[in-house]
Amino acid sequence: MTFYSHPFIASASQKSDSAFDDLSASLGDQRPHPTEEALVQLGRALMTELVDVISDTALEDYQTILGEALIGAFHSAAGRIERDADRARDTMRSLDRDFDGSEAADAELQEATAKARAGDAATQACELIRDAASDTWTVATGEVWTAWRGSRRGTHLTAAQLEAKQAIRAIRSRKSGEADPGGPVIAFRGAPTADTSEDAGRIFDALNWAKSEWPDMALATTGARGAEKLAIRWAQQKGVKLILARADFDAHGKAAPFRANDELIALEPEVCLTLVHSVDRARGDQRPFGPALNLGQKAMENGLRHVPIKARAA
Repeated sequence: MTFYSHPFIASASQKSDSAFDDLSASLGDQRPHPTEEALVQLGRALMTELVDVISDTALEDYQTILGEALIGAFHSAAGRIERDADRARDTMRSLDRDFDGSEAADAELQEATAKARAGDAATQACELIRDAASDTWTVATGEVWTAWRGSRRGTHLTAAQLEAKQAIRAIRSRKSGEADPGGPVIAFRGAPTADTSEDAGRIFDALNWAKSEWPDMALATTGARGAEKLAIRWAQQKGVKLILARADFDAHGKAAPFRANDELIALEPEVCLTLVHSVDRARGDQRPFGPALNLGQKAMENGLRHVPIKARAA
């Protein structure tokens, strides 16, 4: 039988520049795998088609919900497949521990191993589609998608995402010698009205400074609209790990933004950056954003460094 190469089908005979293509080619499945390039193109095409179809129609009012639903579907699929792969790994460990050298036991172990590795490849495939759709969504609309629940691994320069509660547990575990959560945390809170290009420039300047001081930093924020969405976009562009301390209004009502600040402080950030209102002078006088003021106050009360972001000198 003769096999013909195709630009969108992974080849088992050649080493590629893509870790995903190398993983999928090593699985030994007789069926071909789509390449990383094909999966990225699929994610871009799906989101482009969605935006093109609903733009300038009555559905445009629901564009954000529809766009986030499309990205979230692949995020959810990746999570489900990853859980199946984790169960296969649990089976592998159990079979390996109780291995008796029999042919039946060997066959079971090989089957569990193959299932786990295939699940890893499928998970990565979903993540590639998700991240390509997410990047296309940001370019088309200026909005930034973040997973509502759970963690998200990043591909290429896309930021990995953790829930704040997970990161706090990791920090406490590190102190007891059980685990290391990674690099230093930089906390940021900014006003929802700080969403202009001038605001973006000042926010990016501040975050670039932080990254120069702590190259392996993680960015912690609540994911609120305006300034914090701009900060998330910076993290995605730079491949910086993202920690989200979302405000839980169902549980805490009007106090939710301030409870979220408590989680940011519990992460023991190296510095707390705040932007209490837009730096764009065209916006005129603005009321300072209370949660950003609150984070700065809590930082000082806890002996943490606080750096407010201000407009450039005229």
